[in-house]
Amino acid sequence: MQYYEDLVVGTVSRYGHYEVTREEVIAFASKYDPQAFHLDDEAAAATHFGRLSASGWHTASMVMAMTVAHLKANSQAGLGSPGIDELRWVRPVYPGDTLRCENVLLEKRRSKTKPERGLIRGETRVFNQHDELVMSMKALGMIATRDPAGTD
Repeated sequence: MQYYEDLVVGTVSRYGHYEVTREEVIAFASKYDPQAFHLDDEAAAATHFGRLSASGWHTASMVMAMTVAHLKANSQAGLGSPGIDELRWVRPVYPGDTLRCENVLLEKRRSKTKPERGLIRGETRVFNQHDELVMSMKALGMIATRDPAGTD
C-alpha cells in the first residue's frame, strides 16, 4: 500500500490508454451534455469542431477512469478529493482518439485537524495519440498516512 509518507513532490506518473469511441461519445452526450456537436455529425461539421467531438465532461470522466485504474494498480491509500482548482479543455477530443495521462505531484502536507490523512495537489495533463495536450487540471486529493503521529 502506498501512503502519504511514500509520495515525493515532483514525481511524474505516466499512465492510461483510453480509446474514444463514437458510440460512447454519443451515449455520454445524450445523457449528460446533449449539445448538437456531441450528437450529430452534420451539426458538428458546421461548428468550429468540424466534426463530432466528445463533451469536455466526458473527457474528464475518461481521465477519472484512467486515474482510478492507476491508483488501484499502485495500491494508493486514497481517501477521495475535496475538489479541483483548475480545469482546462485545450483541444477537442474526437472519436478515434486515444488518450493518456501524465501527473506531477506539486505539493503535499499533513492535515492539521485530521492527522490520519495527508493532503496532496497534483497537475494532470491529458494527451491524444499525437501527443497534443487536450486537457489539464490541478486537483486536490486526500491520502491516508501510515503514521498519524509522524512529521515531515
